[in-house]
Amino acid sequence: MSDDEAGAVTRDPAPAVGRSIRLLGLLAEAGRALTLTELAAGLGLAKSSTANLCLSLEAERMIERSPLGYRLGIRTAELGGAFAAQFNQVREFYAVCETSPVLASELVQVAVLDDTDALYLARYEGSRSVRLGTPLGSRLPAALSATGRALLMTRGDDDVRAMLSAGRPLPQLTSHSTIDVEAVLVKIAAARERGWSVDDEESFRGIVGVAVPLEGWAPGDPQLALGVGLPVADATPERIERVGIALREAARALTNPFSASRSA
Repeated sequence: MSDDEAGAVTRDPAPAVGRSIRLLGLLAEAGRALTLTELAAGLGLAKSSTANLCLSLEAERMIERSPLGYRLGIRTAELGGAFAAQFNQVREFYAVCETSPVLASELVQVAVLDDTDALYLARYEGSRSVRLGTPLGSRLPAALSATGRALLMTRGDDDVRAMLSAGRPLPQLTSHSTIDVEAVLVKIAAARERGWSVDDEESFRGIVGVAVPLEGWAPGDPQLALGVGLPVADATPERIERVGIALREAARALTNPFSASRSA
C-alpha cells in the first residue's frame, strides 16, 4: 500500500459509510425534509453522488422521499428503539413508573449524556391530560436541563467545568437560562445536596424540570437520568419535592442491587 493510500484509509476507511451517516445527521438536525440540492450542499458532494447515497439509504428504509424532499425513514426509529431496549433499566422503566403513586400520573423521561447534551431515549406517558416533555431522540444542553444536570451531578466540578468550558458558549434558550458555567456549578451543587436537579424554565418557558441520576445496570452501560416536566403553574415546592422523592425511589428500584455503589 502506498503512503497516499495508507493516509486515505486513516482519514476515512469507509467513505460511503461516513457520508451516509453525515446525510442522516443533516436530516436529523434539519427536522424537516431536505431536497437533493440541500443535501448535496450540506455534504459538499455532487448531486449525482448524493443521489446514489439516497438510493441506497432509501432501499434500506433509513430515509424516505416525500413531496418536499427526503426525510428520515422508519428504520431509524426501529434502530433508536433497539438501542434503548438493550438496557435493562429502560425495559423496566415503564413498569416502575406505572406502579409509582406519584409518577403514574406524570410524564417521565429517560436521558443519556451525549457530549454536552442530554439525549432523550424513552418516555412514560402518565395519566394527566397535559402533555409536556421533549420528543424522543431530541436533545437539550446538559447545563440547562434538569436531566442534563442530573447526569452531571455525579461528576466532579473540575470535570464538569472542563466539559462545559471546552465547547461553544452555553446557549440562552429562555430568559431564565443560566449561561455562566460557575453559576451552573452552583446549581449542580444544590442538586447534589437535595438529591434531585431542577430546571426552572431554563430549557422551555412554562416548564419546570425535576430529575435524578440513574446508575448504569451493568459494567459498560451508560449512566442515565430520570426526569419529569411540570407546568410552571403547578410546580409548587411541595410538588417538586414529591416528584423528586418519587424519582429517587424509581432510580433505586432500577439500580442493580449488586452494583458497586449499592454494596458500598
